Amino acid sequence: MPLFLSTYANKVDKKGRISVPAPFRATLVGQAFQGVVLFKATGHPCLEGFDFGTMEELSARLDHFDLFSNQQDDLATAIFGEAVQCPFDSEGRIGVPQVLLDFAGIDEGATFVGLGRKFQIWDTVSFEARRAAARENVIREGLTLPRLDKGSV
Repeated sequence: MPLFLSTYANKVDKKGRISVPAPFRATLVGQAFQGVVLFKATGHPCLEGFDFGTMEELSARLDHFDLFSNQQDDLATAIFGEAVQCPFDSEGRIGVPQVLLDFAGIDEGATFVGLGRKFQIWDTVSFEARRAAARENVIREGLTLPRLDKGSV
């Protein structure tokens, strides 16, 4: 399973292409789909990014809802209905649809933020406020990671 780490700021070219950070691309080597899947985040003005295998896992997790429930429809619409497969070009860039760039307010600079199994793409200026708020929340609330069950690693 891919693990996305660190933060990288890249330029957006006139055609809406963004170079995916080399360490992110390296973690995806050997996957059937050479690219990423993006969709609009539901909690922040940014894009959520996953490898295709994790999208398959998210689909399987939706199976825990009744197929015709409003919750399943809402989640499927917000995630899969708006998801876009973005293959890597020969230079490691992805073409991001303008509707996604507009949603995240990304114009000239895009910041890739590794979040473990997923990553986010933010407008570079907007991300600095998010980074500060996240750090402040962790400190103020004394957040820590839960322990793993002994059999889960």
